[in-house]
Amino acid sequence: MFNGRGTTRLIFDGLKSNNSYVFQKYGRQTRAQQQHVVVSPKDLIDESCNVFEGNWVWDNVSYPLYEEQSCPYLVKQVTCQKNGREDSFYKNWRWKPNGCDLPRFDALKLLQILRGKRLMFIGDSVQRGQFESLVCMVQSIIPKDKRSLERIPPRKIFKIKEYDASIEYYWAPFIVESISDHATKHTVMKRLVKLDSIAKHGKHWEGVDYLVFESYVWWRYKPTINATYGNPDDVQEYNVSTAYRLALNTWANWIDSTINPQTQKVFFMSMSPTHLWSWEWKGGSNENCFNETYPIQDSPSYWGSGSSLEIMDIIHDTLSGLKTNVKFLNITRLSEFRKDAHTTIYGERKGKLLTKEQRADPKNFADCIHWCLPGVPDTWNEILYAYLLKSHQNIS
Repeated sequence: MFNGRGTTRLIFDGLKSNNSYVFQKYGRQTRAQQQHVVVSPKDLIDESCNVFEGNWVWDNVSYPLYEEQSCPYLVKQVTCQKNGREDSFYKNWRWKPNGCDLPRFDALKLLQILRGKRLMFIGDSVQRGQFESLVCMVQSIIPKDKRSLERIPPRKIFKIKEYDASIEYYWAPFIVESISDHATKHTVMKRLVKLDSIAKHGKHWEGVDYLVFESYVWWRYKPTINATYGNPDDVQEYNVSTAYRLALNTWANWIDSTINPQTQKVFFMSMSPTHLWSWEWKGGSNENCFNETYPIQDSPSYWGSGSSLEIMDIIHDTLSGLKTNVKFLNITRLSEFRKDAHTTIYGERKGKLLTKEQRADPKNFADCIHWCLPGVPDTWNEILYAYLLKSHQNIS
């Protein structure tokens, strides 16, 4: 859903009826009108507002922004209720920044911003969840014959025909090249990263209007990682933090040498937190995120041990050294509070739903990394949308 429950099934382009919702609200649009996006004051984030600091408030009127069954583009990994989760509270929380509000998501306005453009998410399966979230947030207002999803590994491409626009996903769990770059045949246990190589990926990113990068979880499997730097045959064991810094330097060089800041906007997502150890929010316990049904609300400074402050510093240092402006979307803290919103036993492992026996052993099989949809990634996209509105106003 979006903009209230009454507008769930809008179909605007190609509808000829004067009784249609879009005609009544906007009138018959000319091409010039379609290209113009009205950004009102309420759509803009005040410069004094830090949208990343705030709290989660209960809102079962405006949220969720869509439902599982209304979006055919979700993979089984994230459809928690379809997979057996009975509680649904995790869908009804709204992020409220301190002293301000996020602009209400408007799918039509986003499509107008994206007219003739490409938006691409780059990263691992957490980033794929954000891609699917945004697709679900816009797809219900697009007629079925004017939207399509193509799988061209390592990409997924959601096309909006009437707007000559696309929302895309590109699988690159380390951003730089690695032996895990096959879209389906990869394992986190065998990691070999080419810290100075990015060209094979980068050629797919050239000219994309909006790029949204993320890379974290795959780096954190062990404290060290096998990698090459310089000589492709010289494999060495690196401390993960050292390797991450070298990889981001390679990425930064690509950004500064390739991005046209006049026509392209780049975003970098901070780490998506994990909730693997319940003792962090519930002292004396020895479980994980399974059966958690409410956010952390009584610990405003909560920070889980799964989120590395050292990695955050590396990202900050890298972005600060860029000549190109890259907007850092620091979603870690707000997501830290959402111990209730992971897929737990209602997702997949190695491409298959958990068996009855595995579900009976949540301590070993609950997934406290990925998120149910609808859910937390929708908020990440609401924040992204707010900055897209802002950048669109600046260049309009």
